[in-house]
Amino acid sequence: MDSLRELFKVGNGPSSSHTIGPERAAKKFKEKNPKAARYEVELYGSLALTGKGHLTDWIIIETLKPIPVEIKWLPEIVYDYHTNGMKFRAYDENGALLDDWLVFSVGGGTIMELGQERRAPSKIYPYSKMEDIKNWCERERKEYWEYVTEFEGEGIFDFLKIIWDAMSEAVERGIDKTGVLPGTLKLSRRAQGFYRKARNNHSRGGFLGRIFAYTLAVAEENGAGGKVVTAPTCGACGIIPGLMYALREEYELSEKEILKGLAVAGLIGNIVKENATISGAEGGCQAEVGTACAMAAGMACFLLGGSLDQIEYAAEMALEHHLGLTCDPVGGYVQIPCIERNAAASARALDSAAYSLYTDGKHTVSFDQVVITMGETGKDLKQEYKETSLGGLAKFRFNAEC
Repeated sequence: MDSLRELFKVGNGPSSSHTIGPERAAKKFKEKNPKAARYEVELYGSLALTGKGHLTDWIIIETLKPIPVEIKWLPEIVYDYHTNGMKFRAYDENGALLDDWLVFSVGGGTIMELGQERRAPSKIYPYSKMEDIKNWCERERKEYWEYVTEFEGEGIFDFLKIIWDAMSEAVERGIDKTGVLPGTLKLSRRAQGFYRKARNNHSRGGFLGRIFAYTLAVAEENGAGGKVVTAPTCGACGIIPGLMYALREEYELSEKEILKGLAVAGLIGNIVKENATISGAEGGCQAEVGTACAMAAGMACFLLGGSLDQIEYAAEMALEHHLGLTCDPVGGYVQIPCIERNAAASARALDSAAYSLYTDGKHTVSFDQVVITMGETGKDLKQEYKETSLGGLAKFRFNAEC
């Protein structure tokens, strides 16, 4: 299981798989071939089907400029390794091929080469299953965040501070903006309107309204191509910061508590990434929003005083009730149903935490079992429901929103 530094990444939306991953690949290829006269990039599978709406071509061209780039869209080419494949080629001024590179964007901005082990032996942590980690914590009389610091070192908090600052800035930028998101859907920003209605409402409804507002703020920033944090992906980037920002206000959380909460959330996301997938193109939206909801639920349960069992239960419940969730972005944009889905998942995360806190933490289905089931369900989903915009809501035509 990798470091949390490989899970939380700061970058521009709207998609970790379609923008951050290709950007990292393009940057790496450019560094290797700086004297190329031109580049050619083939996009395969899901990258080709929804790359336009996800700005894949734009980010590649921006990264490789000023050298000319030709983008080729080849959705019919799909590798078993992962659907998000791309091939870079570099040519000299005479048209001779200098280099080529096949690479895959496998979720959360991570890039891998064909044949590279997706489920590598643990690199940082000795355990990568929740049950094993919980047993370690019980044996050592430590909390989940202490498992993270035990093997990442105290320096992980410096990194998480950077992540929290980026998350907070995304909330604050998003709340401050109105207008229409880019793209043909003409989707209106709603975060500021939600915030105005909720800020002076001190009831439970006002707290929920602020959760919605802060989550929408980040998800809308992502939809506009703004700077966000993969948590664990861009498509689900609003859930953790939206809920955390509201919890900080409601309970006057210290920065130290916030960073510990992010460590708990990151550990949960890492378990899913290691044992299943966080890629919408591979597992549907259950892999993105479902995982983010589980991360946020465990985080919230910890911050509200939950035990090891209760935190695991909250995460399990949040993921379990997203099983089978499809990824069907309308028009290929990370806007409908993605933005509303982030807000709904933030509320579900808090509800999962609250529910588990009313129990003793004992339950029938384990988090590890749900993770395995989610991975299997993702494989069983038809390709139309895995970030291709070929099925579900995406197959209908919608009038532009006023």
